[in-house]
Formats: sequence, C-alpha cells, structure tokens
Amino acid sequence: MIILLVVSFIWAFSFGLIKGNLTGIDSNLVAFIRMSIAAAIFLPIMKYKNIDYRHAGKLFLVGMVQFGLMYIFYIKAYQYLQAHQVALFTIFTPIYVTILNDVLKKRVNLKFQLNASLAVIGTAVIVYSNLGDSSFLTGFFIIQLSNVCFAAGQVFYKRIMQPSEPGDRNVYFVLYLGALFITGLASLLTADFAHVSISGKQWLTLLYLGVLPSGICFFLWNVGVKHTNLGAVAVMNNVKIPLAVICSIAFFHESADYTRLAIGTLVILASLTINKYYKMNTVA
Repeated sequence: MIILLVVSFIWAFSFGLIKGNLTGIDSNLVAFIRMSIAAAIFLPIMKYKNIDYRHAGKLFLVGMVQFGLMYIFYIKAYQYLQAHQVALFTIFTPIYVTILNDVLKKRVNLKFQLNASLAVIGTAVIVYSNLGDSSFLTGFFIIQLSNVCFAAGQVFYKRIMQPSEPGDRNVYFVLYLGALFITGLASLLTADFAHVSISGKQWLTLLYLGVLPSGICFFLWNVGVKHTNLGAVAVMNNVKIPLAVICSIAFFHESADYTRLAIGTLVILASLTINKYYKMNTVA
C-alpha cells in the first residue's frame, strides 16, 4: 500500500508537465520516447537465462497494452483536455480493474465492487462540472480507452507473475519492449520526423518522465499490485486524481472547484478506511 501511495504522489506531477511542456510534439512520439528511456533503465538488469519464452511472450503483450496502448491514448487526450481534467477522467479505472478480475474469476466480489464504486463516486464529485463542453466527450472516451488498457495490464500482470516466476526486475524490460513495439509503430504512422523539433526543456521533461513516472514508478506500481488486494489497488488508482488536481492548481496554475475537491477526497479516504476494515485478501 505504501508503494502505491508514493507512486501516486509522483504521478500527480506528471499531468501538468505533459500539458505544459509536451503538447506541441506528436503524442505517439512522446509515448515512444518515454518508453525508450524507461526500457533503457531495465535492460542492463534483465536476466535472459531465467526467462521462459512463452512467459516472456505474455509479458510482451501485457507491456503492449498496459504501457504502450495506454500511453498512446493517454497522451492523445491532452489535445482535448486540461491536465487536471485528464486526471479526473481516469475515475473509471478502478471499476475496470474489478470487472476484469471478476470476469476472469467468473464471480462477482461485492466487497471489491463496493470499494471501487465508492472511490469512483468520490472522484465523480470532483469531476462534475462543465460537462457541456464538446471537447470533454472526445477527451473522455479517449481516456477510457487508456483506462481499460492500464486496468487490463495490472490484472494480467498480477496473474502472470506468480511467486514461482522470475523476480520483477529480471523480466521488466520485456514489458517495455512490448510498449516500444506498439508506440514505435504508431509514431512511424503519425509523426512528421522531417519537421520534429524538441527543445532542451522538452528533452529534460521527457527524460524525467521516462526515468521516474514511466520507468521506476511503473515498476514499483506493478510490484505493489502483486502484494496488495485488488480492492485497495482499485482505490489507489484514484488517489492520484485529487493529488493531480492539487498539483495542477498549485504548480501549473489551473483552476478547480475547491469544495468538490475536498468532498471527493474525503469520500476516497473513506473507501480506503472500508478496505482496511474488511481486510480483504489478495486475489490473483
């Protein structure tokens, strides 16, 4: 739980950085560069001899979806939404996490669904404003595609990486390799490489985002997911949202409804309390 909370704090700053510094660059190219930097971190520590090829193939596909496709949709959404709006529209990720897990288990876990739903309600309180703007719908649907990809990656990584499998750091490069494949292909189709211009400030932003939020934090998140019940994971997916709104207001000069933010945050904290009270066991 502590790992997931720390990662949420770091991710909260990413929204404003992307909107403020990178929206002039092709979104697929941004995703590819971030994944390239993240992959470079884990390449030296990967242990090839410990990897079963079929297992590696599964991780490759998980990386394509959780990191690659997720980033393609996620960064594209910044063309339609403010940074804090991008964060707010990730409210349905917990529901996707619990639904996917229940479908795979062929059951309905009411405690998980209640916990995730409460977290979504808390964030919905924050997000309910200016929904008449036409760009909201476009941005909303793009973000939902990103949410589904991220949720699916979390659920399947947890199922694939059983205790008997190689350690996370020994195989994590394979996930980024999958992400590199799909984002590289997408950038080849959309980026005008002959006219690409990236400033020094933008390179510094990409380097920071690639090393910390995309590299180290994604690794820590999936490790945390392995050792945390999915009810708590569903809630922690939404903790970053009020944090991101606060960062956007304090550091990137965006505006938000303070009352809704306070109420929504309290509801999310209530869902954390419920999760601790029920002491739900980890579900693979």
